[in-house]
Amino acid sequence: MALKTTFVVQTFVMKRNRLSPGDREVTGTESGALKKAQAMAGRLPGTAALRVVADDETGEVESIAILESFGAVPDDFADSLVGG
Repeated sequence: MALKTTFVVQTFVMKRNRLSPGDREVTGTESGALKKAQAMAGRLPGTAALRVVADDETGEVESIAILESFGAVPDDFADSLVGG
């Protein structure tokens, strides 16, 4: 089992007066995810930089960690993450 770490920026948008997940963007590094999330938060209600560790062969998620969030993020976002 080979584990692979991926860094993702999750955006949040307003839909029907509620925060909802928007687009996700994969970045190459942790610092890249943090910088991109912070920059995108200036144009969106909120963003979160995530570290996702998954099995490279099966795609099974081992863990997801929120590195940092910027702006408005749903209260239950951390609870909704698999392994988070």
